[in-house]
Amino acid sequence: MKTINDYNFKGKKALVRVDFNVPLDSSFKITDDTRIRAAIPTIQKVLSGGGSVILMSHLGRPKKGPEEASSLKHVRGRVEELLGVPVKFAADCTGEPARTAAAGLQPGEVLLLENLRFHPEEEKGDETFARELASLGDLWINDAFGTAHRAHASTAIIAHFFPDDKLFGLLMMNEIDSVDKVMLHPERPFTAIMGGSKVSSKINIIMNLLDKVDNLILGGGMVYTFMKALGGNIGTSVSEDDKLELARNIMDAAREKGVNLIISHQTVAGDSFSNEANTRIVDPMHIPDGWMGMDIGPATRETFARAIEASSTILWNGPVGVFEFPNFSAGTKAVADAIVKATANGAFSLIGGGDSVAAINQFGLEDKVSYVSTGGGALLEYIEGTELPGIAAIRG
Repeated sequence: MKTINDYNFKGKKALVRVDFNVPLDSSFKITDDTRIRAAIPTIQKVLSGGGSVILMSHLGRPKKGPEEASSLKHVRGRVEELLGVPVKFAADCTGEPARTAAAGLQPGEVLLLENLRFHPEEEKGDETFARELASLGDLWINDAFGTAHRAHASTAIIAHFFPDDKLFGLLMMNEIDSVDKVMLHPERPFTAIMGGSKVSSKINIIMNLLDKVDNLILGGGMVYTFMKALGGNIGTSVSEDDKLELARNIMDAAREKGVNLIISHQTVAGDSFSNEANTRIVDPMHIPDGWMGMDIGPATRETFARAIEASSTILWNGPVGVFEFPNFSAGTKAVADAIVKATANGAFSLIGGGDSVAAINQFGLEDKVSYVSTGGGALLEYIEGTELPGIAAIRG
């Protein structure tokens, strides 16, 4: 299989599926351009090789066709700034506007197509729609890891029309290499930190990790389901009462597999779900009625940090407290600091999942860890061991 590093782009029009699904404010200004910046190296690779680029993406979740708030014209200017070259814009991704713009594209030029999801055929994985997209270019590059878990027309089905000319972009290659380094070839000790509010959303990941990790750290709201499963009083903390048996099964499985399961043993509780809540430090097995767990306590921060700093491979998915509230962000910040320290000492650290990425960016530490994944759901499914359509389409 050819890679982007050995493909001859001279005179070719590359259809590049990117993930420009970036947040916009009420004035349609980009508030976080991380995903756009992540795609720039692949675009530059094609241009420097003598090719031209046709960019395809979705933005938002339009349900009834074209809508102003989801138009990719709002991101065109930022793409231009980052690339340093003009970016043409087609008012549709298929039909006459797209065909005319693509036909006139010269080497070194860039064209951005309008939102793919203005057409319901995109999410349906419609083959005719994929064929129309494919007709615009000479090769297809998938550089949208964030949508790799979807079998959409532009992320998977389009591969059928480029049997010998389909490539991973540089971002996709980095994502796959980073996750494989953690999940297939980890240096020991391997520690995974799982946070977030629901154990149900992480069950497949946790069970897959139990066969791979040395330490599994559990924090965040999901911990209170485990506390309740052990007979604890968790006050008004979040809990999935229908998952108590599941929590017990996870603890049993960890013991059987020899995994060191580290669960929060000290909690910062609040008397309301707000930054201004009154607080007290308590045992998560004994949270007073009317109070809820909001963050890990100082003793738990130290326990987590010791395990993290002694690790050679680290995977972090999910905050360990309500980090959006400054008064309850200390635990998540402590985890981030420990990962940074371990990384500085030679560990490989992968941060993934929307909230973990938001946290590492909020603390300004994204450049001090090994890799920050751009994929939310795609990353989680890949960690679960699921074959992603967007990856299988190129490998197949």
